Amino acid sequence: MSRRVILIVLDSLGVGEMHDSSNYGDKGCNTFRHIIENSNKIVLDNFKKLGIGNIKSLNLNPCENPLASIGVCNELSQGKDTITGHLEIAGVITKTPLQTFPNGFPKDIIDEFESKIGIKVIGNCVASGTEIIERLGKEHMETGNVILYTSADSVFQIAAHEEIVSVDELYKMCEIAREMLVGDRLVGRVISRPFVGKVGEFKRTSNRRDYAIDPPGKTMLDYLKENGKDVVSIGKIYDIFNGFGITEKIKTVSNLDGIDKTIEVMKRDFNGLVFTNLVDFDMMYGHRNDVNGYANAISEFDSKIPEIIDNMREDDVLILTADHGCDPTTPGTDHTREQIPLIVYGKNLKSSDLGVRDSFGDIGKTVLDLFGIENDIYGTSFKNNILG
Repeated sequence: MSRRVILIVLDSLGVGEMHDSSNYGDKGCNTFRHIIENSNKIVLDNFKKLGIGNIKSLNLNPCENPLASIGVCNELSQGKDTITGHLEIAGVITKTPLQTFPNGFPKDIIDEFESKIGIKVIGNCVASGTEIIERLGKEHMETGNVILYTSADSVFQIAAHEEIVSVDELYKMCEIAREMLVGDRLVGRVISRPFVGKVGEFKRTSNRRDYAIDPPGKTMLDYLKENGKDVVSIGKIYDIFNGFGITEKIKTVSNLDGIDKTIEVMKRDFNGLVFTNLVDFDMMYGHRNDVNGYANAISEFDSKIPEIIDNMREDDVLILTADHGCDPTTPGTDHTREQIPLIVYGKNLKSSDLGVRDSFGDIGKTVLDLFGIENDIYGTSFKNNILG
C-alpha cells in the first residue's frame, strides 16, 4: 500500500465541456485547449512526457509511451465552483447548487450586515475582484465604507485597504457574515479580500482568508485523519474544507510558493496525503481573462514537474487534476463547467488509459483505496488500473 500521495489541484485548469455545460452558459468551453491555441509561448514539455496529449479534447499529438496514467473526470455535483469541485474530489456530491446572487445581496442581508459591523458597504454587485477595487477603491479610502461583491460562485467577498481597515478587523467582519449566511441565506464562502497601494495602483495581498461552510458529509480527508494518516493542506485547501480532516496547514503566497512548499513537505518523512491547491491559475489569470498570464503559469508549473518527480519516493503517487474550468477566452470572467484532467504518476506505477470517469470522486476513492481504508465516500477506485 502506498504511504504517500501528493494531490495537486491546478485550480480551474479544465479540459473541455461536459454534456450539460450549455445549461451553465458554457457551451464550447475548454480552458486548457484554448490557452494552448491562443498562446504561442506556452511550454508543455514535461506535461507531454507525462502524457497530456492523450487527453483528446486538447487536440495535441498523443504520446505513445506516456510516463503517467491519463484520463478525465466528469462532475456529478450541481455547480462549477471551488467548494463543489473540491468536495467531489474528496467524495462528497453536491446535489443542490449553492445559492448565488447575480443581482447582488438582498436588502435584508445588507441592512443586517451593516448594522452588525457598524460600517456601510459599497458595490454589492457581481464583479471581478481587481476591477471593483480599481473602481471603488478611492471611495472606500475616502469614506471607510467596505467594498462588497460577489460572482457567479456562491461567495460573499469583502474588500478593504489594509491601511483603512486592518486585516484583523476585516476577518472579524467576515466571521460576522459567515454566522449570518446560513439556512435559507446559505453562501458557500465568505472571503476577505485585503489590498494595498494607492489609487490606480491597488494590489491584493496574500492575507486573503476563506470562510467556507462545513463539509456536508464525511470526506476522504476525514477518513485519512481518523486512520492516523497525515493530511497536509497547502494553499487554500484548509479553508475550503473549513479545517475538517486536516492535520497540518501551510499558507502560500503564489503558485510557485505552493509548489516549493509541496516539495519541502515531500522531503519530510510524512505518512499520508499532501493536498495542494495552486490558486493563481484561477484567481490571477482565469478570472482576469489573461490568456498569456495563464499560459506562463502553466509553463512555470511544467518546469517544476521534474523537481517534483525527483523528490518522489519509490512508492509515492502523484495526482495532478483541477476543480472546474475558468476559460480566459470566453467573454465573461466566471468559472466554466468542464471536465478536469486526471494525471497519475508513480515510479512503480504503470501508465494506462483511465478513460472518462463518471465523477471527480474517483480521485478520493482511489486515494483511500491506496491506503487500504474502508470508506463510504462516492466514487469508483482506479487503483487496479495503475498498480503494476
